[in-house]
Amino acid sequence: MCGIAGLLHRDPARPADAEQVRRMCGTLVHRGPDGEGFHVRGPVGLGTRRLAIIDVEGGDQPLYNEDGSIAVVQNGEIYNYMELRRELEALGHRFRTQSDTEVLVHAYEAWGDDFVQHLNGMWACALWDALRSRLLLSRDRLGIKPLHYAWDGDTLLFGSEIKALLAGGWAAEPHWEVLDAYVAFGFVPEPHSLYRGVHKLPPATHLIVENGARPRLQTYWQPPVVDESEARRDEERIVEEFSALLADAVRLQLRSDVPLGAFLSGGLDSGSIVTLASESTRSLRTFTIGFETDGYDERALARSVAERAGSQHLERVVTYDDLEATLCTLGQAFDEPFGDSSAIAAYALAGVAREKVTVALSGDGGDEVLAGYTRYQGEKFSAAYGVLPGVLRRTVLPGCVQAARRLSRGGLRHRLERTARVLEAANLGFEERIARKQSFSSPASRRRLLRAGAIRPAREFVDDTLRHCPVRDNFQRLNWFDLKMMLPSEMLTKVDRTSMAHSLEVRVPFLDHRLVELMTSVSAAVKMPGYRRKHVLRQAMQAKLPPAVLSAPKRGFDVPVREWFRGEAGATLLRERLGSGALDEVVDVRALREVVDEHRRGLADHGVHLWILLQLAAWSESLGRVTQGA
Repeated sequence: MCGIAGLLHRDPARPADAEQVRRMCGTLVHRGPDGEGFHVRGPVGLGTRRLAIIDVEGGDQPLYNEDGSIAVVQNGEIYNYMELRRELEALGHRFRTQSDTEVLVHAYEAWGDDFVQHLNGMWACALWDALRSRLLLSRDRLGIKPLHYAWDGDTLLFGSEIKALLAGGWAAEPHWEVLDAYVAFGFVPEPHSLYRGVHKLPPATHLIVENGARPRLQTYWQPPVVDESEARRDEERIVEEFSALLADAVRLQLRSDVPLGAFLSGGLDSGSIVTLASESTRSLRTFTIGFETDGYDERALARSVAERAGSQHLERVVTYDDLEATLCTLGQAFDEPFGDSSAIAAYALAGVAREKVTVALSGDGGDEVLAGYTRYQGEKFSAAYGVLPGVLRRTVLPGCVQAARRLSRGGLRHRLERTARVLEAANLGFEERIARKQSFSSPASRRRLLRAGAIRPAREFVDDTLRHCPVRDNFQRLNWFDLKMMLPSEMLTKVDRTSMAHSLEVRVPFLDHRLVELMTSVSAAVKMPGYRRKHVLRQAMQAKLPPAVLSAPKRGFDVPVREWFRGEAGATLLRERLGSGALDEVVDVRALREVVDEHRRGLADHGVHLWILLQLAAWSESLGRVTQGA
C-alpha cells in the first residue's frame, strides 16, 4: 500500500524533473510513511511513498523486470500474488523480492495489457515500458484505489490524490460545472473533480501514453449485469457458490506481514467478514464506533459478534466534538469537498484501528454487491405501483400530502410525509427517481441556492452513468448505477481517504471481482425475495451469526448531524462557518440563511445538506489561500 505520483513529458527530449516528482510524493507521506522511491529517466518520473505490508524489508518500490526496462509503482495489494508468482516462474520469470507489486512487471511482460485480467486485488499503478516509450496507468475493476491525472497537451501529471498534482504545478482553479452535483449528492461524481482539468481515472480503465501520442483511455472490464430474463435463479447453488467465494476472498485478504484487524459495526456485512476472518486467524482485533444519541448506536450488536468470534475488541464513542475537530481535517484528506457525514465516524474508526494494526478488513461494498440498500426495495415497490390504474395513483399521492400538511409535528405526520415521498418517487421516470433519491436537496432549492454560472444539473450525471448500461430491467440498472457511480465516487472514496489519512490500509472482501461477477448474474427474485434484503448473505451466514444481527433493521453508518446542528454549539458553528463569506461567490446568502433557519426550527431535516455546505465552505476557504499564495 502506497501513494504514487509522477509525470510524463510528450517530448522525449525533455527530461523529467526529479525534484518536481519528489515534491509531488512529499504530499503523500500519510499514505506511505515507511519510505520513498523514484524512477526518473528521460521524459518520465515515477515516485512512491510506501506503507510496508508485504515483504516489509525487501519490497521497496519502484520494482523492475529482469533487465530493468519495465518499472512499476503501485498503490494497493495484489491478493493472489503467491499464485501468480508460481505461474510466472513456471514461464521463466525471475523474481528479486517477495513483494506482491513485483508480479505486475512480470505479468505485463507475459500477457501485455491483459495482465490485469489475472489480478485479484485493489490497485492503482503506473508502469513505464522504456523499450516502447510507453506509460500505462491502471486502476482496479471497482475503483477501490484512487488515481487522478491532468494533461495540458505537453505533460501528463498523475497522483493518488489531487494534492500531488497541485504540488506538481497544476493550477488550483475551481470547476463550478459540477457544483450542483456535489450539493445534491455530497460528492463529485467520477471522473470529474472540482478542479479544472483534473480527472479521476475511471475504475477498470487503463490510461496509455505511447511514443508521444495523446493519452487514451481503455476500459478492460465492466460489471456483467444481466436482464431478468437471463438472470440465474438456482438459489441453492448460488448461495453455495457465494459462500465459497466470500470465504476465499477473506482468506486471500488476510495475507499480511504486519498486524491486521477488522472494522465491526452491528450490521450484517461487517459481522460476516469478522466471523469468516476469525475462522482463519486467532489474533483478530475488531474496532467499533458508537454514539450516545438514541437510534444511532450499534455497539451492543457489535459486541455480540466480537464475543462469538473471540476477537480483541475496542470501542470508541463519537460526539459533536469530533465534528468540529475533523471539519478542516477531512477537507485536507479529500482535497475537494466531500459531504458524506459518515466520514466523521469513518475517520475516527480508522484512527482507533491504527493504534493497534496496519491493515483492517471492512464490510464496505456489501450493499452494492448484494442489493442491500432500501432503494432496492423502493425500486421493487415502484414496479408494483406502476401497474396500478393512473387515476388511483393520482389520488393516493395528493391524499397523503394533504393529510401530512393538516397534521402538526409528530410521528404520524413524518410517516405520511415519508409515504408521500415514496409514492412521488414511484410516479417518476427511473433516471429522475434515482437522481431524487440520491439527492439531499431538491432541484428547486438548489436553483435558489446556487448562483455560479455554467452549472450542469445533477440529473445529467445520473444520465451519463446509465447511458451505457447494457440492460433494461430497472432493478438491475440500479445495481449498475451503484457499482459505476455510487461505489467509487462515494463509498470507496470515503474509505480510502479516511483510512489513509491515518496510514491504515483497508481491504474490502465483498468487492472481490468474482463475487461481483456472480451477484450481477443473479435474479432480483433471489437477491431480494419479496422485500427481504441481502437474502443470499443471510442464507450463507444464518448458522454463524447471532440471530439479533441477522434480523436487525438496516441503519447504515449514520452520524447524528441532524441533532448536532439543532444544538447551540452546532448552530454557532453554522453561523460562523457558513457566514464567513467563503461561499458568497457561488451561494445566495439569503437562501442559505433560510436553510439554516428551517433546520434549527425543526421545520425540515437539512442536517446532511448543511454538512455538505460546511465542507464546501471549508474547501473554498482553503482554495482561496492556495490561489493567493498563503
